[in-house]
Amino acid sequence: MSLPTDLLYATSHEWLRRDGASATVGITDHAQHELTDVVYVELPPLGTKVDAGQQICVVESVKAASDIYSPAAGTVIAVNEALSADPALVNTDPYGNGWIFKLELEAGGDLSGLKSPADYAALLQH
Repeated sequence: MSLPTDLLYATSHEWLRRDGASATVGITDHAQHELTDVVYVELPPLGTKVDAGQQICVVESVKAASDIYSPAAGTVIAVNEALSADPALVNTDPYGNGWIFKLELEAGGDLSGLKSPADYAALLQH
Protein backbone atom coordinates (compact mmCIF):
# COMPACT_ATOMS: atom_id res chain seq x y z
CA MET A 1 0.00 0.00 0.00
CA SER A 2 1.43 3.38 -0.95
CA LEU A 3 1.33 6.17 1.61
CA PRO A 4 -1.43 8.77 1.29
CA THR A 5 0.19 12.10 0.48
CA ASP A 6 -2.31 14.22 2.45
CA LEU A 7 -1.15 12.83 5.82
CA LEU A 8 1.61 13.53 8.31
CA TYR A 9 3.26 10.65 10.13
CA ALA A 10 4.71 10.06 13.60
CA THR A 11 7.77 7.88 14.14
CA SER A 12 5.54 5.79 16.45
CA HIS A 13 3.46 4.89 13.31
CA GLU A 14 0.36 7.04 13.78
CA TRP A 15 -0.93 9.26 10.99
CA LEU A 16 -2.66 12.64 11.17
CA ARG A 17 -4.94 14.26 8.58
CA ARG A 18 -5.36 17.95 9.35
CA ASP A 19 -8.67 19.65 8.60
CA GLY A 20 -8.40 23.28 9.68
CA ALA A 21 -8.25 23.41 13.48
CA SER A 22 -8.96 19.69 13.89
CA ALA A 23 -7.29 16.47 12.81
CA THR A 24 -8.17 12.81 12.33
CA VAL A 25 -5.74 10.21 13.71
CA GLY A 26 -5.17 6.53 13.04
CA ILE A 27 -2.36 4.01 12.75
CA THR A 28 -0.40 3.42 9.58
CA ASP A 29 -0.67 0.46 7.28
CA HIS A 30 2.81 -0.55 8.48
CA ALA A 31 1.61 -0.54 12.11
CA GLN A 32 -1.53 -2.57 11.43
CA HIS A 33 0.53 -5.06 9.39
CA GLU A 34 2.97 -5.49 12.30
CA LEU A 35 0.08 -6.02 14.74
CA THR A 36 -1.74 -8.45 12.40
CA ASP A 37 -5.41 -9.11 13.26
CA VAL A 38 -6.76 -6.29 15.45
CA VAL A 39 -9.36 -7.65 17.87
CA TYR A 40 -10.00 -4.64 20.14
CA VAL A 41 -9.49 -0.87 20.11
CA GLU A 42 -9.65 1.02 23.39
CA LEU A 43 -11.03 4.39 22.33
CA PRO A 44 -9.96 7.49 24.27
CA PRO A 45 -12.65 9.31 26.28
CA LEU A 46 -14.14 12.40 24.65
CA GLY A 47 -12.70 15.59 26.11
CA THR A 48 -9.32 14.03 26.91
CA LYS A 49 -6.55 16.63 26.64
CA VAL A 50 -3.34 15.19 25.27
CA ASP A 51 0.17 16.36 24.47
CA ALA A 52 2.03 15.37 21.32
CA GLY A 53 3.68 12.02 21.88
CA GLN A 54 1.48 11.13 24.87
CA GLN A 55 -0.05 7.65 25.07
CA ILE A 56 -3.79 8.00 24.47
CA CYS A 57 -5.26 4.55 23.81
CA VAL A 58 -4.47 0.90 23.09
CA VAL A 59 -4.97 -1.38 20.10
CA GLU A 60 -5.00 -5.12 20.81
CA SER A 61 -4.31 -7.79 18.23
CA VAL A 62 -4.03 -11.55 18.36
CA LYS A 63 -0.26 -10.97 18.70
CA ALA A 64 0.09 -8.09 21.18
CA ALA A 65 -1.32 -4.95 22.73
CA SER A 66 0.17 -1.73 21.42
CA ASP A 67 0.01 1.76 22.87
CA ILE A 68 -1.21 4.48 20.53
CA TYR A 69 0.33 7.93 20.91
CA SER A 70 -1.20 11.24 19.91
CA PRO A 71 0.81 12.78 17.07
CA ALA A 72 -0.26 16.28 18.14
CA ALA A 73 -1.44 18.23 21.17
CA GLY A 74 -5.17 18.79 21.50
CA THR A 75 -8.50 17.61 22.87
CA VAL A 76 -10.35 14.48 21.73
CA ILE A 77 -13.57 15.63 20.02
CA ALA A 78 -14.68 12.38 18.35
CA VAL A 79 -13.93 8.66 18.40
CA ASN A 80 -14.65 6.02 15.78
CA GLU A 81 -17.44 4.04 17.45
CA ALA A 82 -17.52 1.67 14.45
CA LEU A 83 -14.28 0.15 15.80
CA SER A 84 -16.15 -1.15 18.85
CA ALA A 85 -18.23 -3.42 16.62
CA ASP A 86 -15.57 -4.03 13.94
CA PRO A 87 -12.00 -3.43 15.17
CA ALA A 88 -10.69 -5.12 11.99
CA LEU A 89 -11.42 -1.84 10.14
CA VAL A 90 -7.96 -0.81 11.40
CA ASN A 91 -6.56 -3.68 9.31
CA THR A 92 -8.75 -3.41 6.23
CA ASP A 93 -8.88 0.39 5.85
CA PRO A 94 -6.21 2.00 8.07
CA TYR A 95 -6.30 5.38 6.28
CA GLY A 96 -10.08 5.56 5.88
CA ASN A 97 -12.79 3.87 7.94
CA GLY A 98 -10.16 2.58 10.38
CA TRP A 99 -9.44 6.02 11.86
CA ILE A 100 -9.36 6.01 15.69
CA PHE A 101 -10.02 9.53 17.02
CA LYS A 102 -10.27 13.20 16.11
CA LEU A 103 -8.53 16.05 17.88
CA GLU A 104 -9.29 19.73 18.19
CA LEU A 105 -5.70 20.87 17.75
CA GLU A 106 -4.11 23.04 20.41
CA ALA A 107 -3.85 26.68 19.37
CA GLY A 108 -0.80 27.06 17.19
CA GLY A 109 -0.99 23.34 16.36
CA ASP A 110 2.75 22.70 16.01
CA LEU A 111 3.05 19.69 13.71
CA SER A 112 6.74 20.19 12.93
CA GLY A 113 7.68 16.95 14.71
CA LEU A 114 5.71 14.90 12.19
CA LYS A 115 7.13 13.41 9.01
CA SER A 116 6.10 13.92 5.41
CA PRO A 117 5.09 10.82 3.44
CA ALA A 118 8.56 10.69 1.84
CA ASP A 119 10.34 11.01 5.20
CA TYR A 120 8.11 8.35 6.77
CA ALA A 121 8.72 5.99 3.83
CA ALA A 122 12.46 6.49 4.33
CA LEU A 123 12.08 5.66 8.03
CA LEU A 124 10.39 2.37 7.10
CA GLN A 125 13.36 1.43 4.90
CA HIS A 126 15.71 1.28 7.93
